Amino acid sequence: MLNRTKSPHVAVTVKDIARVAGVSVATVSRALNNPGRVNERTAARVRAAAADLNYIPSRAAGSLVSKRFKAVGAVMPTIENPIFAKALHALQARLNEDGYNLLVASTNYDLDEEGTALQSLMEHGIDAIVLVGSQRRSHVSELLKRTGIPFVNTWVYEPNGGPPCIGLDNEAAMYRMATYLLDLGHRDFAIISGVTEHNDRAARRKAGALRALRERGVEVRPERVIETPYTIGAGRSSMRTILSQGCPPSAVMCGNDVLAFGAVYECLAQGINIPKEISITGFDDFELSSHMIPSLTTIRVPATEMGIAAAEFLVGVLEDRPVNLYTEFEAELIVRGSAGPFRAS
Repeated sequence: MLNRTKSPHVAVTVKDIARVAGVSVATVSRALNNPGRVNERTAARVRAAAADLNYIPSRAAGSLVSKRFKAVGAVMPTIENPIFAKALHALQARLNEDGYNLLVASTNYDLDEEGTALQSLMEHGIDAIVLVGSQRRSHVSELLKRTGIPFVNTWVYEPNGGPPCIGLDNEAAMYRMATYLLDLGHRDFAIISGVTEHNDRAARRKAGALRALRERGVEVRPERVIETPYTIGAGRSSMRTILSQGCPPSAVMCGNDVLAFGAVYECLAQGINIPKEISITGFDDFELSSHMIPSLTTIRVPATEMGIAAAEFLVGVLEDRPVNLYTEFEAELIVRGSAGPFRAS
């Protein structure tokens, strides 16, 4: 029984293990990394010494030889939004299956912060990176090009010869939602969008809605197109502003479910019946969306599928497996109780 445990605050090296186990450094290395090349009694002694010393293998040191960290980074706009948390959970689980760890950073939808987060992840040691969207600062694009680190854009589908991407066509999805409402007879609309500056997904969703309406001869009054942060409070405030403008619209399209929650809550607070008086739609399909009253008509974002696909793509690139550069997932229209046919007052 060994009784020479080192303080966990002191870095333990293979030299320490070799001294305690009474073997060479080379033997320790083989015993820990290739135990089949060392007899079992010696390997057991080395493992016991390592455990007694609280030895933690250095991933960085190992990467000097293998040139790999067995880690993937992910830069997310936020980790407060459940849809991104859902994707991260799937991404991490799938990476773990192939022996990779996940390191996460968030930017609060700030493109300047994306470069800082990416640089930090690289300094910690990653083999590849998952990014959200395709819009980024030139210095970030240059950093990715200069380092040659494999990466994939998610939440967007742009099969135009650009970087690899895994995601959905945000503009087409919101176009589909607007068309659905138009087919229900709605002609008077408002839009509560996420802030489109530095957010290509929000910009394309807004563009898709406006294009569908314009093609059917419907124009939205400028004061009824509101951009706001993705919070329930901002959704309520935006809906309150729209309702204060006089005759309310018959349909309100929101850039994500969080904004739609706020819009619904404000209407309920003012005694407005949904969907008899106003139809409200979202985008994402959070779990809560199907349980609230009325349940929310929305677009389902395949977050789990994107997370899994991103992991499989990057591991495939790192391990020289065949991969598809561009993968599109369907953004399904989920029809529920918050949207109904237009009813004239």
